[in-house]
Amino acid sequence: MKKNIILLSAVLISTAAVAQNKGLVANSNSPYSKLQSIGLQDVKWTNGFWKEQFDVETKSTLPYMWDLYHNDEVSHAYANFEIAAGNRKGTFKGPSFHDGDFYKIFEGMAATYAITKDKKLDKQMDEAIAMFVKVQRKDGYLHTPVLIDERWGTLGPEEVKKQLGFEKYNMGHLMTAACVHYRATGKSSFLNVAKGVADFLYDFYKKASPELARNAICPSHYMGIVEMYRTTKNPKYLELANNLIDIRGTTNDGIDDNQDRIPFRKQTTAMGHAVRANYLYAGVADLYAETGEAKLLENLKSIWDDVAFRKMYITGACGALYDGVSPDGTSYNPTDVQKIHQAYGRPFQLPNATAHTETCANIGNVLWNWRMLQITGDAKYADIVELALYNSVLSGINLEGNKFCYNNPLNVSKDLPFQQRWGNEREGYIALSNCCAPNVTRTIAEVGNYAYSLTKEGLYVNLYGSNHLNTNTEEGTKIHLHQETNYPWDGAISIKIDAAPKEEYALFLRIPGWSNGATVKINNKAVDVSTVSGTYLKLEQKWKKGDVISLNIPMPVEVMQANPLVEETRNQVAVKRGPIVYCLESDGISKNASINEVVLNTNSDFKTQTIQRNNRNLVAISAQGFLNTNSWDKKLYQPLKKSKETISLQLLPYFAWGNGASKEMSVWFLH
Repeated sequence: MKKNIILLSAVLISTAAVAQNKGLVANSNSPYSKLQSIGLQDVKWTNGFWKEQFDVETKSTLPYMWDLYHNDEVSHAYANFEIAAGNRKGTFKGPSFHDGDFYKIFEGMAATYAITKDKKLDKQMDEAIAMFVKVQRKDGYLHTPVLIDERWGTLGPEEVKKQLGFEKYNMGHLMTAACVHYRATGKSSFLNVAKGVADFLYDFYKKASPELARNAICPSHYMGIVEMYRTTKNPKYLELANNLIDIRGTTNDGIDDNQDRIPFRKQTTAMGHAVRANYLYAGVADLYAETGEAKLLENLKSIWDDVAFRKMYITGACGALYDGVSPDGTSYNPTDVQKIHQAYGRPFQLPNATAHTETCANIGNVLWNWRMLQITGDAKYADIVELALYNSVLSGINLEGNKFCYNNPLNVSKDLPFQQRWGNEREGYIALSNCCAPNVTRTIAEVGNYAYSLTKEGLYVNLYGSNHLNTNTEEGTKIHLHQETNYPWDGAISIKIDAAPKEEYALFLRIPGWSNGATVKINNKAVDVSTVSGTYLKLEQKWKKGDVISLNIPMPVEVMQANPLVEETRNQVAVKRGPIVYCLESDGISKNASINEVVLNTNSDFKTQTIQRNNRNLVAISAQGFLNTNSWDKKLYQPLKKSKETISLQLLPYFAWGNGASKEMSVWFLH
């Protein structure tokens, strides 16, 4: 049956109308994708939030990361390629996913080049590609730990050359970066390298035993191989993608940590390592877009419900636990109970100070939900993309674009009497595990591609921000528009039509799930339509140049509470405005006090004010509260103190925490 699905997909692609296939996810011809990507070059941020962030990316983050990964005293990533190529002698150094980190930076450069056409970026990428070509083995294999060992015999006692050492993960990021580079530049140099890698994987998985084949952690290659299929139209790559799902969970040595203890088609809840899980779910969504296998989508929706309603933080972050067990509470048999690291954990198990919430897991949440949006057209997935981007992804990088977080806690308390595996301060290079920095680097470069989607009916507006869109419909007709807004700080959005099809054409405006009372006007006249939160509003008519759509989304300050089954936040509240989650740092308290002594007055006269921090424009919220100043020295419990001291508070966007001198921070407050 699955072979028939693959053949049907190939036929549908061959007979489909030719469309520009230049998006981050090139699904213009994917038969089971309801929405299609615009081109990488189609959106240019013009001012406001994402323009500021993109400027930081181009002026600070990309140059910093390029130099960092060429500094072999720090990262050794590029040096590993040089050694594998035979340009110098040495040993492999760094984590086994170092290759993949460099490919992620490269992908960010390619996505940026699509917009800026910066000749320096083009030259740097050409230099790197020449190195990849020199490193690649004749059979297409490319993984520097193994190739260094083969050339020099210098790997020593390290076992990173084993497949559990991120071999397929690195190859997956290579393939994805090569596809993005091809679409951004039109050059096939890197794509040819990726074809060699994809061909190697195809041959490997056809011959390998299930035990050997399943040993592939953090499966970025699922997304990568589907993207290679979309780019090259080679049907054997789609066959390989199906095979990867078929063999998963078919051996006796699978583990929940790697989501392969049971076959994917039997998985209905999120389990195990959150980064690996989210990458898997994104890859399966890609496969569904090509094959339409109902069981894949059924399971993805079930897993999504488990995450969105029971296992996700208010910031869109995933992976609550540093360490957990699975299955939990069902067996005393040690062969059944498995240790899980960076785990999703139990339903409603969402600690704050000890939250793991790796930046890569949060980016994985974006990748997964973006694909779910495209295959379903359901706005709830766009809500999660927005939530994670503004909060738990951007919290992974400082405002200046050169320091990064591995984990993203929701509470930082200096009085906690223990040190965690990862610190609570951003670093320029996170020793042993700097994977998140390159990941957030490429993600910020690519946000513009999430802003819009195309269908035969019209244009979907997924994310708001001041930009110029210059794209074509599926039939090749121009659609140009300007969007002006101070979103996410203000909900007033203006969309001016510069060019549109002559016949009736639909614009689908996302009405965020967090919103209430959105209104819309066309050419300053109210439109008699019902705006439903968490849906797309369809506006269909014959558009003419100069038409202006005005969407207004009220943005009151909202005091949020969690499901009472979340023990860690019971009887606590958080503050949210629009898509932005807020936090309190210690220097936002009017008196010197611990962050954990603060009680928020939920009846505060909440007021917003624009502030600057590290040359970035932010909107802060002022509020009132109380201090519960009981001394807890050598005390675990004591009577409740009824008298409380009044204080004033200034709350900052969560993504901006840790950019000053404050040592403490919290998202949740007593009330």
